Amino acid sequence: MTTHNPVELVPHDPQWPQAFRRIRDRLLGLLPQALSIDHIGSTSIPGMTAKPLIDIDIILPGLGHIEGATRVLLAEGYEPRGNRYHDDVWAFLSRGSVPAERVYLCPPGNSTHRNRLAFRDYLIAHPQAAAEYAALKRRLAAEFRMDGDRYTAHKREFVDAIVARALTGNR
Repeated sequence: MTTHNPVELVPHDPQWPQAFRRIRDRLLGLLPQALSIDHIGSTSIPGMTAKPLIDIDIILPGLGHIEGATRVLLAEGYEPRGNRYHDDVWAFLSRGSVPAERVYLCPPGNSTHRNRLAFRDYLIAHPQAAAEYAALKRRLAAEFRMDGDRYTAHKREFVDAIVARALTGNR
């Protein structure tokens, strides 16, 4: 039987951007080959209700850099979470930090990374869509409190619609 941690949402913490910058600076020291390190996910959206977890995409120069970067992250205590989304996105979790960190290693031109930035930027620019997303998250967190996979899966339709709007320039 698989046990799940409860889906925990908290109000936006104004310290999250500062926490990201601190984490980014540390990661740049560990992975100087990184082309970019981007704050993604709900903690990157001002005012957004979120899990207290800083999500970060690290773009590396190519797939050949993933193995070395993985060794560095493992040596720093990050837990591997595998190749996610069938899109060459390798996930790692650091539970020991406050706030917790989830780091993704991505090659350049990665579509998952592109979509995450489009989603983030759209919600920042469109407060009504951000409010709708926050309400959806609260409802799903209550409904799927002990099932993070279903919580995430049920957000997919909304996320995909926003990404499509963002990428096509529709409001």
